[in-house]
Amino acid sequence: MTTSAIPAKVAVIGGGRMGSGIAQTFAIGGAEVSIVEIGENAAAVARDKISAAFARAAQRGKLADPEELLGRVAVLTDLAALPGDTELVVEAVPELAETKVEVLSGAERVVGADAVLASNTSSLSVAGLSAALRRPERFLGMHYFNPVPASKLVELVAGPDTTDAVIGRARDWVRGLGKAEVMVRDSPGFATSRLGVLLGLEAIRIMEEGVADAASVDSAMELGYRHPMGPLRSTDLVGLDVRLAIAEHLHATLGERFAPPQLLRDKVARGELGRKTGRGFHDWE
Repeated sequence: MTTSAIPAKVAVIGGGRMGSGIAQTFAIGGAEVSIVEIGENAAAVARDKISAAFARAAQRGKLADPEELLGRVAVLTDLAALPGDTELVVEAVPELAETKVEVLSGAERVVGADAVLASNTSSLSVAGLSAALRRPERFLGMHYFNPVPASKLVELVAGPDTTDAVIGRARDWVRGLGKAEVMVRDSPGFATSRLGVLLGLEAIRIMEEGVADAASVDSAMELGYRHPMGPLRSTDLVGLDVRLAIAEHLHATLGERFAPPQLLRDKVARGELGRKTGRGFHDWE
């Protein structure tokens, strides 16, 4: 992996599964990374998550010195503490436009005018998010995939004001991480979420109608269509609550084909959110 195209300093806002994966990937690539979380408890969880991920990678022979990598990662509880010379800020907070706008605007006030701001949104309008920024020309979507360290893809989404230079820098950074980018137009769900969510919703309907159980649905797509992971296991990994929120947004913007099945709503209401709670469409405990 080359480090020549990696930003020297990266900030990741949100230390959950996606945020910690993004931070881990940039740290391995050679960057100094600041993770911002709300409150000491969440910050401690983010630190533990990163530390455990580096330790697991070292056990698999992927890393030589996890402690040295951990030294590149700082976990903060205040956006104002971000280094002013941060080159890239990636927000990875929940898929709520108002929350994303709040943290992006806050980060923009702290970092330098040349810094690139990016959203890891999987479905929200990049144009809508950029409208609240003072420098929308330096903002774009950088949609990473779960699990971030292992996934090869980053979906890049240009806003209406994003400059070619910013897009070029983002492409270089993605490739510097050893990943590949696809460039898509700003549209609800972009390309990947529209396809992935549509397949996942139909898989849930197949279960709901009693056509096949979860294991059979997933095996059919893995063995018959060579998908590396079936749509229901993938939904468990993403989180049923996350998939429901994205489906509701796409239903509102793109129509009935994205209407969430009642089975998905029921599972979310019961707290069966997938791997993070131990149960979703599969049992993870």
